[in-house]
Amino acid sequence: MEAPREIFLKDYKMPDYYFDTVHLKFSLGEEKTIVTSKITVFPRTEGSSPPLVLDGQDLSLLSIQINGKTLKEEDYHLDARHLTIQSSPSGKYDLEIITEIQPQKNTSLEGLYKSSGNFCTQCEAQGFRKITFFQDRPDIMAKYTVRIEADKSLYPVLLSNGNLVEQGDFQDGKHYAVWKDPFKKPSYLFALVAGQLQSRDDTFVTLSGRKVSLRIWTPADDLPKTAHAMYSLKAAMKWDEDVFGLEYDLDLFNIVAVPDFNMGAMENKSLNIFNSKLVLASPETATDADYAAILGVIGHEYFHNWTGNRVTCRDWFQLSLKEGLTVFRDQAQLLYLSHYNNSF
Repeated sequence: MEAPREIFLKDYKMPDYYFDTVHLKFSLGEEKTIVTSKITVFPRTEGSSPPLVLDGQDLSLLSIQINGKTLKEEDYHLDARHLTIQSSPSGKYDLEIITEIQPQKNTSLEGLYKSSGNFCTQCEAQGFRKITFFQDRPDIMAKYTVRIEADKSLYPVLLSNGNLVEQGDFQDGKHYAVWKDPFKKPSYLFALVAGQLQSRDDTFVTLSGRKVSLRIWTPADDLPKTAHAMYSLKAAMKWDEDVFGLEYDLDLFNIVAVPDFNMGAMENKSLNIFNSKLVLASPETATDADYAAILGVIGHEYFHNWTGNRVTCRDWFQLSLKEGLTVFRDQAQLLYLSHYNNSF
């Protein structure tokens, strides 16, 4: 296996190719998951056609097509960390890659993995390369459409980024959902959740009068403990409007709380994923510090919608910019609500 390589800021180079749109199809299974990726690719310099180097780890490559034509093995090079397409068309083209992954065996908890019966993702910073071959770097921003297919009895809830635009049932007991995010985002903000979950539902009316659906998803037994989390989300949305003039930009905002999420909390566009500790609270068991922590962390991840998601990093050496600015925003809100507004 290729050894990890140190990366330095001075080594940064602009990508040779950019991606315009990404269509992902997930066929979730108990033994394996098939991921079909259809990407619109275009070169940074018109008329050039250098090799396209894609990141990929722990993937089984099934097929590659360019503009509908299947590539032969001599047309690309595959190693433990990269898929390199030697010769690409000189203009915009369609790239389709089909891979097989095994989320049930993914113990790294990066990419798509399965835990406590649910499929879940964690892609920051470089987890997306464990889902499909991709330019897994924050300066590659694209519009995503995601189709998820799964057994309805096992995974009745299918979530991804953006707005839910289509859903339906198959005759074999499976169902599907299609999610579309109209805003460009880097791959580290991709998210998918599938499992046995129930939601607390509410709405928020934005500054311009749009009604946004809010849902906090948890295992059924935890649903009564999500009231403060919903308050925290609505407080953050209003604070961002009142103080910074920043209005939420989609029709739906989802939070998922699972007991074994490995990162604490993650700001995936419109589908924030949290460890249950940072969402659930009840007067019988939670301290004042617990309530304050939930208010602060939910605010932090929501505020990333503009400072980190819509306006993102060029590279990971700029991590402190998105995190530092967002911490400033969540601390300012927490200070106001705790000391001046006395709201919780």
